[in-house]
Amino acid sequence: MAEIKNIEGMSADDISRELQRGGKFVIYKYCISIIVMTFQRPTDIYFIKGGESGVVKGLGFSFITLLFGWWGIPWGPIYSIGSMITNFRGGTDVTAAVLQSFQTGTEPEVETK
Repeated sequence: MAEIKNIEGMSADDISRELQRGGKFVIYKYCISIIVMTFQRPTDIYFIKGGESGVVKGLGFSFITLLFGWWGIPWGPIYSIGSMITNFRGGTDVTAAVLQSFQTGTEPEVETK
């Protein structure tokens, strides 16, 4: 199963309670450019507890994108802007896919576009 960050030491009941309080599973994006090649990648899945800011958790990935993503022409600026928009919206919510994978015992199938 894909690695899920921020659930270390939490039981299934703890996770369920946090989900009821507004918690969610999210993926962030980051972008790195090397002159003519640009790579936009998703992060691992992160668990955001109810009341926590998904935007704050994604700031590190936005910073990486800001430093290293813009330089590739033409996709660097395009992918960088897309990554920053995703991160400043709190990431991509993949809670439904993660919960389904818990029930079936399979790898979460998440859309990373």
